[in-house]
Amino acid sequence: MPSPIDINGSPVAVGSTVRLLSLSGQWLEDLPTEERSDVMSMVGEIFVVEEIDEYGHPWVRKSWPNEAEGKCHSHSVALEQHEMEVVQNAL
Repeated sequence: MPSPIDINGSPVAVGSTVRLLSLSGQWLEDLPTEERSDVMSMVGEIFVVEEIDEYGHPWVRKSWPNEAEGKCHSHSVALEQHEMEVVQNAL
């Protein structure tokens, strides 16, 4: 498994705090409009890396609760090097 790095060449590991700089890929275009809006709202936000997959991609997740309906939906996103930046003391 390759060791992931961010846009600046800083190492990324499980537990790293990263700012989501952008999202790209056909998977994004294939999402329904409402889901795409939710996922795109993640850009600019800060996340903790939850896992690194077998391809070396860090994964982050965001949840959107709907308290009125007692439901919640979430998206997990695998990030490319150019899509994230490690941040210190962010959370």
